[in-house]
Order: sequence, then structure tokens, then C-alpha cells
Amino acid sequence: MKEFFNKAALWTSRQAGRVSTFVVAVLVIVVWAVSGPMFGFSDTWQLVINTGTTIVTFLMVFLIQNTQNRDTQAIQIKLDELIRVTNEARNGLINLEDAPEDTLQEVKEEFAKVKESAIGERLEDVEEELDQSQEEIAHVKRHLEEMRRRTG
Repeated sequence: MKEFFNKAALWTSRQAGRVSTFVVAVLVIVVWAVSGPMFGFSDTWQLVINTGTTIVTFLMVFLIQNTQNRDTQAIQIKLDELIRVTNEARNGLINLEDAPEDTLQEVKEEFAKVKESAIGERLEDVEEELDQSQEEIAHVKRHLEEMRRRTG
């Protein structure tokens, strides 16, 4: 049963994302709207679209959640593999998604500090490069003035 559901969810999610599925959905709504005068805009006529869209929405919630869970799981496995094979990465981050909320918050705060530190270091590098560039510009200006004096 589980395998059937997974296959059905995958197939349905792929079909639901197609342009042709959207066109069919729009056509169903147009046919329903055009048929309104034929049914005198009766309660039954309204009930048809309400019931149909409710059922489709109810089922799509589960199908979309299944697809999202599988996609997230696949991404996590890929990220775990990248962490595992990267020498500089910390293997403690593997399966972090299963950690308690307070652990996630601690790691998040740690990375915020790392980010701030990296930004500060980069700003220092940029300031140093700027100072060096300004020195080079001043040197070129002095050289140009010296050349003007000699030729002028």
C-alpha cells in the first residue's frame, strides 16, 4: 500500500504541475460556469463545484506533503553526503534536521557569529585593498606631475 501511495503521489505531483493539467482545470471551471444558466444557478449546480474542489484540495494536501517530504529527505541525504566528503565540514552537522529545536538554535547562533566574523574580516581586507589602491593612485599622480614638470 505504501509503495502504491508513493508512486501515485509522485505521478500526481508531476501531472499537477503540468501546463496541460492547468488548462484542463480552467476548462472544467469554464464549463461549470457556462452551464450555470442551464441549471438555473441552482444549489446543486453550486454544490458540484464546491464538492469537487473540496475533494481535490483535500487529497492534494496529502499528495503534496508526501512529495515535499520525499524531496526534503533526498536533499538532506545529498547534503549529508557533501558534509561527509568535505574535509573542512563538521560531521556533527549530518542529520542536524533531526536534532532538538534548542540544538538547532545553538548552531544557528554559532553560524551567525561566524558570518559576522567573516564579514568583519572581509571588510578589513577591502579597507586594506582600498588603502593600497589609494597609495598606488597617489604614486601615479606624483609620477604624472613629475613628467609634466620635465616636459612643460
